[in-house]
Amino acid sequence: MNIEEKDFEFMVDIMTRDLISLLMERHNMDMKSAFDIFYNSDTYAALNRPESGLYFQSPKYVYSILENELKTGKMG
Repeated sequence: MNIEEKDFEFMVDIMTRDLISLLMERHNMDMKSAFDIFYNSDTYAALNRPESGLYFQSPKYVYSILENELKTGKMG
C-alpha cells in the first residue's frame, strides 16, 4: 500500500495520541512520563516506518505490542 506522507504523518500522530492516553490511563502516569516512555520505545520507532504497517492497525493492537515491549524489553 502506498500512502501519501501527510496522510502517514497524520495517522502516526493520531496513533501516538491514543497510545499516550492508554499509557496514562492503564499505568496511572503523567503525560510527560507517557511521552518519554513511548518516544523511546522500539514500538514508536516501528510505528514511524511505513513498511511496518503499524500505523494502519488499531490503537489497542499496537498498545499490546508496546505493553509486551515494556514487560520483556522486546517488541512482540
